[in-house]
Amino acid sequence: MGEQVKGLAHVAFNVSDMDKAIQFYQDVLGFEKAFDLKNPKTGEPWIVYLYAGGNQFVELFYGGVNYQEYKDENIGFSHTCLEVGDIHEIADRIVKAGWVLDSQVSQGMDMNWQCWTHDPDHNRIELMQMEADSLQYQFLREHNLL
Repeated sequence: MGEQVKGLAHVAFNVSDMDKAIQFYQDVLGFEKAFDLKNPKTGEPWIVYLYAGGNQFVELFYGGVNYQEYKDENIGFSHTCLEVGDIHEIADRIVKAGWVLDSQVSQGMDMNWQCWTHDPDHNRIELMQMEADSLQYQFLREHNLL
């Protein structure tokens, strides 16, 4: 990776119900609320940042109103993938919290374990447990990035 780009800093979503979104990301997935920002023009709540590990955050914007249904042929955003330490533990936690798994735990073509869910606004989320024999891990090892 070039020296100018260090990595992904955050992913941002417009949400229809901030309380539901925070409950999902914080209570179900385990993110920590980092801080919130007020709109500089109005002083009203504007953005909530949730800490996602490393130098990464999830940024939630108030006021989403126009839901766009995901379709495989859409151009643009597809999903967010979160790396997890134990795919079965997070899948169980999601179900026990009353949320839906869109697909059960399975091994992907890249050799990582994965399952899928979605947030309260139907943004697709892949949960992935990276395996030592996965294609991603092989790349990282070959490039001395581990």
